[in-house]
Amino acid sequence: MKPFKIPESVLVVIYTPALDVLILERVEPTGFWQSVTGSKDAQDEPLHETAAREVREETGIVVGSAAVPGENLCDWHHTIEYSIYPHWRYRYAPGVTRNTEHWFGLQVPAGTAVSLSAREHVSYRWMPWQEAAAQCFSPSNAEAIRQLPQRVR
Repeated sequence: MKPFKIPESVLVVIYTPALDVLILERVEPTGFWQSVTGSKDAQDEPLHETAAREVREETGIVVGSAAVPGENLCDWHHTIEYSIYPHWRYRYAPGVTRNTEHWFGLQVPAGTAVSLSAREHVSYRWMPWQEAAAQCFSPSNAEAIRQLPQRVR
């Protein structure tokens, strides 16, 4: 049996210098578009490592590579807490209903190749930040994207 997910996660807004944002369509439920998200693998895993790992697993983009230096991954020092959707609660320990999410931004060059994790996502799009925010199913994810222009100044 898989261990329960840790109810502490990251959200990574991946964007280009022109503020085009990468959004991913989930395998399930269909039509759910989002930024890169994911939970810590261990309680003591540093959030920066969680963010870099999730970006690599979900998009194939390697933080710390020549094209995407490590300093391009920026902790936005913003945390939210939200109710875990009921249809995903089985992944967490019994009684866990809330998750704490930490926001990050990652600037990548325009034209950065994306290689999706087929078990998590079926499609991706690069969109101007306003359109990407409107496409997200999660209100908090949309808000993170809407904050992008102020955060990159």
